[in-house]
Amino acid sequence: MFIFFRHKNNDTQKEFNQKIGEIYQKLSEKSFSKFVEVIASPRQIFWRSFLAGIARGIGTAIGFSILGALLIYLFRYIVMLNLPVIGAFIKDIWEIVQNQ
Repeated sequence: MFIFFRHKNNDTQKEFNQKIGEIYQKLSEKSFSKFVEVIASPRQIFWRSFLAGIARGIGTAIGFSILGALLIYLFRYIVMLNLPVIGAFIKDIWEIVQNQ
């Protein structure tokens, strides 16, 4: 079934391939049985999906917070450089945000 290396000793190779095949078979059976267990339990599917959704939401919130902070820092730096067009535009946006 599996051929990982070639030796003059075919018995060792056949034995090795047989053991690998047995391990593969056992892992396949266990994975499939676990999959069937999860599918058979709607409650378990619900909780896994619920927790995955919460984790995605928290990750998204943290990511947007970090990105927003970096953008604000970058915009403040650009305003400090006093670039003629970009600096004035960002300054106007900053004032609008601060007034609201």
